[in-house]
Amino acid sequence: MTAVRRERILEQLRADGGRVTTARRALVTALLDADEHVTADDLAATVQAAHPDVHRSTIYRTLDALERLGVVEHVHLGHGRAIYHLSDEAHHHLVCETCGFVVEVPEQLFDDLATQVRSQYDFAIHPRHFAIIGRCGGCAAAPATASG
Repeated sequence: MTAVRRERILEQLRADGGRVTTARRALVTALLDADEHVTADDLAATVQAAHPDVHRSTIYRTLDALERLGVVEHVHLGHGRAIYHLSDEAHHHLVCETCGFVVEVPEQLFDDLATQVRSQYDFAIHPRHFAIIGRCGGCAAAPATASG
């Protein structure tokens, strides 16, 4: 299945007029092999481990091209660096502001909110770009600590 997905993504790059270089193939493979959320720096390190001659700027340009094509999305999980994931695995993120725990939730979770915002404010939201910040069950149940 991964090989099929990789070839489908590479074909999208070709159809957009892009060449399928070793660097692009390695980046797409790194995205497909990632078991968790990854930053551009994570992806660059993975690609450069196998292909030391690939520059970080190539990784960033390729991520931009893949995002423009709708293949990948970047998400801001709080104040940290943006993370990347394939857009065919659509989901939203909940992030604990205390411990940093991340929960992936189905895209449909925000359908009612999107409908309500569209109806009341004539505004179409795209909630996948940012995480919803809150407190996980463990942190919410923990007694508050006095600061200072």
